[in-house]
Amino acid sequence: MKLKQRPEDFAVTESWRFDEDPDGEWFVYLMDKQKLTTFEAVERICAAARVRAADVSYCGLKDKQGRTTQLVAVRKKPVEVQQPDLRLKLVGRSAEPLSSANTTSNRFAVTVRDLSGEDVARLSTSAAEVRRLGVVNYFDSQRFGSLKHGQGFLVKDLMRGDAELALKNWLANPSELDRSGDAKVKAFWREHWGEWNRRNPHPGAERYDRVVGWLRRHPGDFLGAFLRTEPRWRALQVFTYQSWLWNEGVKQFLKDLVGMTNLLAIRYQAGTLLFPRELDPVTARELRKADFPLLAPDSEIRDPGVRRAALSVLEREKMTTADLRVKDAPQIHFDHEERPLLVFPGKLVVAEARRDEMNRGRLRVNVAFTLPPGSYATLVVKRLFWWTLAPGASKAKAAAGKGVPVAAAAVVEARPRRPTAEERHAERRATGFLARKRARRAARQRKA
Repeated sequence: MKLKQRPEDFAVTESWRFDEDPDGEWFVYLMDKQKLTTFEAVERICAAARVRAADVSYCGLKDKQGRTTQLVAVRKKPVEVQQPDLRLKLVGRSAEPLSSANTTSNRFAVTVRDLSGEDVARLSTSAAEVRRLGVVNYFDSQRFGSLKHGQGFLVKDLMRGDAELALKNWLANPSELDRSGDAKVKAFWREHWGEWNRRNPHPGAERYDRVVGWLRRHPGDFLGAFLRTEPRWRALQVFTYQSWLWNEGVKQFLKDLVGMTNLLAIRYQAGTLLFPRELDPVTARELRKADFPLLAPDSEIRDPGVRRAALSVLEREKMTTADLRVKDAPQIHFDHEERPLLVFPGKLVVAEARRDEMNRGRLRVNVAFTLPPGSYATLVVKRLFWWTLAPGASKAKAAAGKGVPVAAAAVVEARPRRPTAEERHAERRATGFLARKRARRAARQRKA
């Protein structure tokens, strides 16, 4: 299974509402972006409007790997952005900044590629399971980009009192996967760590000016420098670690409640995720109405099963809820929140398989559905095709396509084998000019 081979393979449209005010100070735009994170798009808008990041608000973070539309608002200044990968369309004005409360739902249209006939044959059963049982409302790999790029959980460094390591992991630890100019900026500071009076010559270095400028004036105050980062980005670092704690706690809760024999595993950026395959009616009703907490120092968990599972993860981390804080930095804080344990994709539609024009001899399937804000479409797709992401799953086995039913196999266009040079020569001998001449001579002899 392959996702997001092309930006148009993953399209998300935000459904929204806001109170329109013709005299409001916030200009509200519909933003169409592709191959950009929301943070990167906001940086472009700030540059175009010459405003601070605090003067741009939005409803939520949207995936980089795809084409997405969402609302964004700029305070007091209209802005014109019409770029190939970023476009703004004015839709009104508001007296208040945008927030997650302005999003009502998200509609996803996803093209899943590189499927075998066997994958397609199994899809109807899997889709029925998703409709009946829902999908565990985990945070998916997009939330854990810092792990993908080798930075780890920055907030854990801060909680341990090592602000220098947190700052170095962010400012001077270029990802091996990053081919942008930002990697050169970070490589420069890795080579010249502590030499804050040096000028970083690489384009894009200016985005770190507030942090580096602070270190020039206050060498050694790494926590103070970290606090000069963009506040919403800082909050995301906290939420990333909270999200991992949530995922791990829910996995333990499901093990305790359902048992491993009724769970299936799927690989993702931070390890594996567990999903129910079968549930008795009582357990299904219990999970449908269950919430699970995002932990904070003031978390109070009444349900004993939820409390045991959530706290077991902190025990593994050698922490308690009281440790979820950064000393001398009240600006960096954990907030308790309840998150639904299950999510049910609305209006789930699975189209018929078609030939995959990007992967020879394979199939593609279009899937569409609606999710509430904060839930991950990629998880729904992964759950639908869970066997392709199971730990230890063989790529060769997934590509074998054994036992393909006729209906699924008929979707694949026949690709005739190209004849060899010897076969082409034999064919010419059998059907060429000389062969036809021999055939006519033989026919005349038969008539004679």
